[in-house]
Amino acid sequence: MTESPLLHAADLHVTFSGRRGSGSARAVDGVNLTLGKGEIVALVGESGCGKTTLARALLGLEKPTAGHVTFDGAPLTYDTRSLKTYRNRVQLVLQDPRGSLNPRHTVYEAVAEGLRVHRYAGDERAKVAEALSRAGLRPPERFFQRYPHELSGGQRQRVVIAGALVLDPELIVADEPVASLDASVRGEILALLLSLRRDLGLSALVVTHDLGLAWNIADRVAVMYLGRVVETGTVEEVLTHPRHPYTQALLSVLPEASGEPVVLTGEPPDPTRIPGGCRFHARCQVLASGAAERAGVAGSCRTEDLPVLSAERTTQAACHWARAATTAP
Repeated sequence: MTESPLLHAADLHVTFSGRRGSGSARAVDGVNLTLGKGEIVALVGESGCGKTTLARALLGLEKPTAGHVTFDGAPLTYDTRSLKTYRNRVQLVLQDPRGSLNPRHTVYEAVAEGLRVHRYAGDERAKVAEALSRAGLRPPERFFQRYPHELSGGQRQRVVIAGALVLDPELIVADEPVASLDASVRGEILALLLSLRRDLGLSALVVTHDLGLAWNIADRVAVMYLGRVVETGTVEEVLTHPRHPYTQALLSVLPEASGEPVVLTGEPPDPTRIPGGCRFHARCQVLASGAAERAGVAGSCRTEDLPVLSAERTTQAACHWARAATTAP
């Protein structure tokens, strides 16, 4: 991995206009994020936390309200020609292969579509066969004339991955890539993503609600809550010594977790009405238990906002209680 990041988001904001009478929704509310060449980063959080909107902004599918994205040192611009070139290097792998594959298209047509959009001038058949083989569908010719309904769930997901690989991207953004698959097939797809990193030097941003998946595949983790990254660091640092109460709660409900699961009360706040203070404080088990009071930070939790985490590749947590614990003598 080189020193300069492949992908870098700086102070990224995405705001959606609210309905009449409501405020604007701050779906992404100041995010700094880096992803290195050959690195896999897991972006983790509950539904509605902003992670999919952030991924869309990184892909150029959603224009940020503020901030900017750079790829391989060059700023992302939003004219049609620039975006077409960018999407030749950055590809999306969707969660639901049933929804992302046209049921009337054969496997060959599904994988060749990207080549045709980008007017590939080489041997299309050979390129499709190579992509299917890399995705683990061998011999590839056996799948050319098959339709999605004739495939298993795992095979359909491999076709979706092949459709991304056919353009030789440097980065894939995988949105819940194994959420719809059985446990045994999940392991196969995760192993495939790791082998693509090893064999092709492919980088990946994996968007997921599952911290267990992050443990199995990622180098680093960014935990997102209500539009912001609230904890980031290496997988080992974040998942074995989580500092933010939200990360601790997410980890506590994994099957292999020891101790009692933390049941978060209520839903995440409305992004049109983000509360003052720490944005997690209304659901925080540390504040509710009195631990924040004993640490002398309960007032800060309720009233003082926390700075946006930087893009530095260090362990960071946006939490008054965690900061107090770090600075305690």
